[in-house]
Amino acid sequence: MDTGKKSLVGPAGFYAAALALVVPIMLQSLIGSMVSLVDNFMVAGLGDVKMAAVNVANQINTIYFVLLNATAIGGGIFLSQHRGANDPDGMRQAYRFKLLVSLVFSAIHIVLCLFFAEPILRLLLSSNREAQTIAAEGARYLRVLLVSSIPIAVSTATASAYRDIGRTSVPLVFSTIAALVNTFFNWVFIYGNLGSPRLEVAGAAIATDIARLCEMGAFLAWTAHKKPSFAFKPLRIFKIDGNLFENMLGKSGPIFFSETAWIFSETIITAICNSRGGAETVAGMAAGWTIANLFMLIFGAIQSATGVIVGSTLGAGKLDEARSKARWILSGSVLLGTGVGLLATSSVFLIPLVFGNLSASAPTVTKSLLFVIAVYIPLWAYINAQFAVSRAGGDTIMGLWVDVGVTYALFVPAAFILAALTPLGPVAIYAVAKLSDFVKLGVGAWWLKKERWVKNLAQKEPAPALS
Repeated sequence: MDTGKKSLVGPAGFYAAALALVVPIMLQSLIGSMVSLVDNFMVAGLGDVKMAAVNVANQINTIYFVLLNATAIGGGIFLSQHRGANDPDGMRQAYRFKLLVSLVFSAIHIVLCLFFAEPILRLLLSSNREAQTIAAEGARYLRVLLVSSIPIAVSTATASAYRDIGRTSVPLVFSTIAALVNTFFNWVFIYGNLGSPRLEVAGAAIATDIARLCEMGAFLAWTAHKKPSFAFKPLRIFKIDGNLFENMLGKSGPIFFSETAWIFSETIITAICNSRGGAETVAGMAAGWTIANLFMLIFGAIQSATGVIVGSTLGAGKLDEARSKARWILSGSVLLGTGVGLLATSSVFLIPLVFGNLSASAPTVTKSLLFVIAVYIPLWAYINAQFAVSRAGGDTIMGLWVDVGVTYALFVPAAFILAALTPLGPVAIYAVAKLSDFVKLGVGAWWLKKERWVKNLAQKEPAPALS
C-alpha cells in the first residue's frame, strides 16, 4: 500500500473491505431499531399516554445503553490493537474488562430503577400536563424490564468483542433471533393473544426480557463452542492483569464521562421539548426518534469499523498506514452520511403506517423532527468518525473537549435560552440548538491534527537490562 500520498479518498478495495465490516453492523443495529419500532407500533395502539410512558422510560434505558457502549468502546480499543499485535492474552483481558465493568453498571441501573424510577421520570417530563400519569406507567414498565439488565450487559460486551475481531456476522444472527422472539411475545403479551392476559405496557417489557435472555444464552453457547481468541473459562473472569486493567480504565474514563455528558445533554433538551405541550408532544417526538434511529445506526457502524481497521493497523505497528486509513474513513463517512440522510427524508411515509393510532397533532411533530435529523446526519457521521479515529489509538480526551466543552458551553445553554425567551416549538428548539455541532466539527479537526491517537497500545514495554 502506498502510504506516502496523503489522498483524502482511499482506493475502492479499501472501501469494499470497510463496507464488509460496516454492513453487518448496520444490519444488526437496524434489527435492534426495528425491534424498537415494532414495540412502538404495538404500544402506539394503546394511545398517546402509554406510548409516551414507554418512550420516556426508555430515555433512562438509553443512558444505561450509552454506558454499556462506552465500556465496549473502551475495551474495544485494546481488543482491536492486541488483535493486530496477535496477542490473545491481551484480547482476553480486554473482554474481561468489557464484562466486569458492564456488570457493575447493570447493578447501578437495577438499583436506580427499582427505587427511584418514578421521581426520575417526572423530572424528565418537566411541566408536561400529564406528567403524573405518564411517569406512573413508565415506572411500571421499567421495573418489569429490569430482568433484562444483566443479559443486555453480557450480550453487548460479547457482541462488541466479536465485532472487534472482524466477525460481524455472529452478532447479526443472534440479534435477528432476539428480534423475532421479541416481536412474537409482544404480540402475545401486549394484547393478550394465545390465551395470555392483556398486559399492555408490562407485556412489552416481558417480551423484551424473554428476547434478551435468549440472546445472551445464544452468545454464551456459541462462544463456549467456538472458543474465539478473546474467550476464557467463566471461572477465570477475575483473572485480571492489574496494570492493563488500570490502563483500560484510564483510557475508558474520558469515554464514560463524555458519552454520559452527551446523553445527559440530550435528556435535558428532551425534557425541554416535552414541556412544550402534552402527551401528543412526547409521543410525537418519541415516534420521530424511533424512526430516526433506523438511520443513526451508521454511527455505531462507523465506530466499530474504524476500531477494527485503524486499531488493528496501529496495533501491528503500521502507523503511516493507519494515518492513511483514518483519512479515508473520514471522507467515506461524509458520503455514507449523505446517502443515509437522503433516505431519512423519505421515512416520513412510515408515520401514518406505524403511528396511525396517535392523536392528530403528534404525527406533525414527528414529521418535522425527521426532516431536521435528516439534514444533520452527514455532519454527525463525520463527527462520529472523528471520535472513532481518535479512540482507535487510545486518545479519548477529545470527547471531553467536544461532548463536555462544546455541549455544555453552547448546546445546553442555547436550548434553555430558546425555551425561555422564544415561542419556538420543540422541533425548532432542537434544530437551532444543534447548530452548535458545527463547532464540534472544528474542535475535532483541530484535535486530530495533534496526532495523539497515532499510538501502538499493544506494544510491550522493553524488559529492564540486567546489570
